[in-house]
Amino acid sequence: MRKIHQTFERKHVLITGGLGFIGSNLARRLLDLGAEVTLVDSLIPEYGGNLFNIAGIENRLRINISDVRDEHSMRYLVQEQDYIFNLAGQTSHLDSMQDPFTDLEINSRAQLSILETCRKYNPTVKIIFASTRQIYGKPDYLPVDEKHPIRPVDVNGINKLAGEWYHILYNNVYGIRACALRLTNTYGPGMRIKDARQTFLGIWIKLLLEGKPFEIWEGQQLRDFNYVDDAVDAFLVAAESKKADGQIFNLGGDEAISLHNLGKLLVEIYGKGEFITKKFPADRKRIDIGDYYSDYRKIKKELGWTPKISLREGLTRSIEYYKKYQQQYK
Repeated sequence: MRKIHQTFERKHVLITGGLGFIGSNLARRLLDLGAEVTLVDSLIPEYGGNLFNIAGIENRLRINISDVRDEHSMRYLVQEQDYIFNLAGQTSHLDSMQDPFTDLEINSRAQLSILETCRKYNPTVKIIFASTRQIYGKPDYLPVDEKHPIRPVDVNGINKLAGEWYHILYNNVYGIRACALRLTNTYGPGMRIKDARQTFLGIWIKLLLEGKPFEIWEGQQLRDFNYVDDAVDAFLVAAESKKADGQIFNLGGDEAISLHNLGKLLVEIYGKGEFITKKFPADRKRIDIGDYYSDYRKIKKELGWTPKISLREGLTRSIEYYKKYQQQYK
């Protein structure tokens, strides 16, 4: 991956969802690059924000406990920012089916509100939006590139797609520089482990460390993964590059692996543990996308991004982190 040439030193940066998994890792990196960082997070228990994610850097940044649905707070927060990393969102696919209107408010309406606020009060800002591979639905072919048909299989995918395209629209019509990264399965220190609302890997690691078997549903589905440091790299190169404006990029990993083999790898790295293979629960089966892994050649060609952390290394780092800090994430 190419070196980040654009300096973030003394730049004003806002991260929505900043106390969450990816947002907090991004904040640490930006502080190291000399940025002046503000985090906004609702700390709603279901959505992944955790104050422990910024342990040791609390005094180096600003924290605003607010909800992106609060238009008055966002009007204040977006002003004078040079960059906005827009990571706030409802990530649970099952929750989106059980409570579709909340998902709509957070992942769609709030995104439009943020963009309107920027149009009125900070039209020179650069926005990088965290989208998702979930919008593709069940793949017609693999690996999935950006030209693949869009067929979301759940409410979350539809609303994330709307949020993504609001950003592209405001780039194209109003000149508010914006781009979107379609994330695949991102994992690493700081991810939610108390349940599967953010990633199934989290609950697998929690149960593994507790000496309890974790469940793998069917297990033959193929997935790819990005370690959080690699995802942070992608956000930074997208922020600094003019080529990214108005563009949508897939992230992706180099190792497509079945969930069954992923479970075996996790147990091997930890040195003990077991898992149970079960049939998909009916409510999950209806929104499962089957095999999925991404084609990330576009972002590699245009922005120079490639993942650097292997799956084995990333899982090893993650297990070591939660061996030390699992209590802070329960």
